[in-house]
Amino acid sequence: MMKLQKIFVVVFLLATITTYAQLKIDAEIRPRFEYRHGFKTLFPDDADPAAFVSQRTRLNAAYVMEKLDIYLSMQDVRVWGDVPQLNSADRNGFSVHEAWARIALDTSWALKLGRQEIIYDDSRIFGNVEWAQQARSHDAALVQYQKDRFKMNFGFAFNQDGEALTGTTLNTNTYKAFQYAWLHKDWDRVSGSLLLLNNGLQYIDDMNSDDNETRYSQTIGTHIRTKGKIGLVANLFYQFGKDMFDNDLSAYLLALEANYKASDRIGLTLGGELISGNDNGTPTNGDNNAFNPFYGTNHKFNGLMDYFYVGNHQNNVGLLDIYAAANFKLNSKSNLRVALHNFSAAADYSEKQFGNEIDLVYSCKIQKFVTLKAGYSHLFESEGMEILKGNTDGNTNNWGWVMVVIKPTLFSSANN
Repeated sequence: MMKLQKIFVVVFLLATITTYAQLKIDAEIRPRFEYRHGFKTLFPDDADPAAFVSQRTRLNAAYVMEKLDIYLSMQDVRVWGDVPQLNSADRNGFSVHEAWARIALDTSWALKLGRQEIIYDDSRIFGNVEWAQQARSHDAALVQYQKDRFKMNFGFAFNQDGEALTGTTLNTNTYKAFQYAWLHKDWDRVSGSLLLLNNGLQYIDDMNSDDNETRYSQTIGTHIRTKGKIGLVANLFYQFGKDMFDNDLSAYLLALEANYKASDRIGLTLGGELISGNDNGTPTNGDNNAFNPFYGTNHKFNGLMDYFYVGNHQNNVGLLDIYAAANFKLNSKSNLRVALHNFSAAADYSEKQFGNEIDLVYSCKIQKFVTLKAGYSHLFESEGMEILKGNTDGNTNNWGWVMVVIKPTLFSSANN
């Protein structure tokens, strides 16, 4: 009798999920081999290239009901061999990439709470950095509004090391707090967004803890996109306020890109991005003119070899990036993208020309849940890059990688 009752309860719960809610469980296994010979910085003499396999493993669960959405994403990120065999514990272990709930307040307003990816527009200021195996997420609260073709988000974050009885000084290497507003409108052939970000960084005075404070900068800007055979994308941002070292900020980012659909199989891109910087690479007289893209997916913009704004080049001479790209659809399952960048300093510098980079990325869908991707990049540095990176060895600088992305759906109540 007890066994029948348990079976009845299970059947009832499954029927409830199917009738009143939707449950989806999916996974991701993403191993990637990389060969690095001048990735992020110029390759030095008397050094061996790096080669390794990293892997991201995720298990995701999305539960959707009438006025409540819940999403959980657990992940493990490792390099093959970083833990000895028969080791009693992993080096990193599982972590929570996302864990949020979205509460519908009415047909237009909602509240989203918890750890979550924040992605807006082309990910220039807020993105999830999908290329990085660990990716980026935020512990934040979002107030969301959507009606017809208008969207509005208000975001809030406040970070601490942990629970405490006194003090609010943050020692973790992350931002202290932010508040932002994002407004987006779609028209028939044009879409536009406005972003206002108040970003707080923790300053710690090692000599006098009473001087510890949060220093705020403000970023305001717009993202505009047009649709059609020739599409235009523009990013215009201005930054002011204070940096973490109490310098006065006055910086900007200007970007314009044109996309042309030459045929069903060929797409062409031509663009340029100007990111302001400091003369000779350092703030002077209490003024900082270097723009910081903060939480954007910077890997996708200024060359795939990550010489700029991916853990480097902040508060430096800025960047002028002129680029062209072509995307070739080889067949129904594969495509090839080729991009060429020319880099130079945006501010005054002894040698403004940094050089050129070529990026090739091939993608092929092997089966429904499996995609193969591979890439090769080569940097042709100029004297300015050698001065910037402090390396005049003159070695070849290239980078290659192969990645398999496996993303199956394990269960979906919508299909039952």
